[in-house]
Amino acid sequence: MSDTRAKTALATVHTVDGEQRIEYLWLFPEKTERDLIVFLHEGLGSVSMWKDWPAQACAALNMRGLVFSRYGYGRSTPRPAGEKWPVDYLHRQATDALPALFSALGMERERPILFGHSDGGSIALLYAANFPARVKAIAVAAPHIFVEDITIVNIEKARQTYLETDLPAKLGRYHQDADSAFWGWNDVWLNPDFRAWNIEARLSRITCPILAIQGEDDEYGTLEQIRGIARHAAQTRLRAIPACGHSPHRDRPQVVIDALRDFLAIEANA
Repeated sequence: MSDTRAKTALATVHTVDGEQRIEYLWLFPEKTERDLIVFLHEGLGSVSMWKDWPAQACAALNMRGLVFSRYGYGRSTPRPAGEKWPVDYLHRQATDALPALFSALGMERERPILFGHSDGGSIALLYAANFPARVKAIAVAAPHIFVEDITIVNIEKARQTYLETDLPAKLGRYHQDADSAFWGWNDVWLNPDFRAWNIEARLSRITCPILAIQGEDDEYGTLEQIRGIARHAAQTRLRAIPACGHSPHRDRPQVVIDALRDFLAIEANA
């Protein structure tokens, strides 16, 4: 999937914030009888930044896949200069933007499995809490359920890196507007009001199976993030991965695929 930009399409999506063009890519759509996994990217992610890992996962699991870039990312409609994400932007993604995309793609009858990384993991949790009948299972990697000091410290470091290095050019390989992607994410996480952001109270509403994965060396959060999910949702299966940072699917790709295979097989037989 190294040439994802040439393979993606754009869907017109109507949200409370107006009309947006959202970049998306179907994986193995011919497997019409197989389950669908929807991949939800991180705070600086996009379709192309996943590279070929979603395709590898879908091939190994014999499933279909959907990868997309949120508003402001990849080839999707860029965030206008000066527009800042609201503090509740993850909630809006879960309750408005994601359902709007599913509707635009004709997915009303789908009951997908969600795989969310980082911010995408938080969105997956919120979606499952708000629409329990619309999701079969969720797997989250390095999700955020509350804000920790370690998260803020490293997001502040990311800001300095973006200002002082060639990071904008590197991100430009994956986003048509790198500033849209970076500042949308960075500004909201460093907004003092965001320090109180917390979704723990929502987690008990989730009824589907949950797999919560985190690297033991995650630079953006402690293992309390996934342990907190298990405290509020007893059906959660935890997987802490040694020698792994904030991006388990990049640092330990086969370990994550194997964890998904075991999780989905167990739940299918439950």
